Amino acid sequence: MPKEKRKRFFIITALAIIVLTILSALARPPAHHEAIGEVMRDAVLHETNKISLLGLLDVNPGLIAAFTVTGIVLVFSVIARIFVIPRFKTVPGRFQLLLESAVGFFEDLAKSNSPHRNTFLGSYVFAAGFYIFVSTLFELIGFQAVTTNGTIISLPAPLSDINGAIMLGCLSYLVILSGGIAQNGIRGVGLALKEFSLPVSMSFRMFGALLSGALVTEMVYHYTHLSYGLPVIVGVLFTLLHALIQAYVLTMLTSLFYGEVTEPKEKHKK
Repeated sequence: MPKEKRKRFFIITALAIIVLTILSALARPPAHHEAIGEVMRDAVLHETNKISLLGLLDVNPGLIAAFTVTGIVLVFSVIARIFVIPRFKTVPGRFQLLLESAVGFFEDLAKSNSPHRNTFLGSYVFAAGFYIFVSTLFELIGFQAVTTNGTIISLPAPLSDINGAIMLGCLSYLVILSGGIAQNGIRGVGLALKEFSLPVSMSFRMFGALLSGALVTEMVYHYTHLSYGLPVIVGVLFTLLHALIQAYVLTMLTSLFYGEVTEPKEKHKK
């Protein structure tokens, strides 16, 4: 970056910080209807702000967010498969390079950690990593919904709901179990059952990481003195870091344990 542009960038950044600081100093905290403890408790348990699912039953906002993210991922996949992938060129463009790099990263992750039966594993870790990344960034959109008590809320990240995190952890464990059975039969079941705590640990690790970011952002928004500019920085940084880290951690752990249970066992000679 040239010196003039760099100097201009620092001046604009400094002015923005000064303006935000003055606004936060002059602002008066509003009267909140809910204490910060109640707000954070509802962000975890979803006891108050529930959403009606087609008028049939009241569900957590995380379930509506999960349905929305799944629809977005499926529509994107269909459009990319029909209109984008057939037009790939020998010299890739930016989007083609990004897509090929992502697929290659997860494929290499599967092959390096599981030399045997890694074709399906590569597809699964790519799909799981992509879903985690998109569902974590989903909360930045601020997609709003009306709760059963008439209030408007922004849909959270699906995996910040403990139910969504547990389901993804159990699905990863079933993939590991199926790989062990396909490779080693009944012996593969025994190998997979040794790691029975795996879905619990993966679920709570992902849930805790995503929920911590949501609670920190909620706390920053709750206080007016912190609500100028800082929530944007905190929210974006926490969300991007969690999206990248959690997508990598879950896919890496799944690949490692899948590689262990699919390793061929040598038969003992008589």
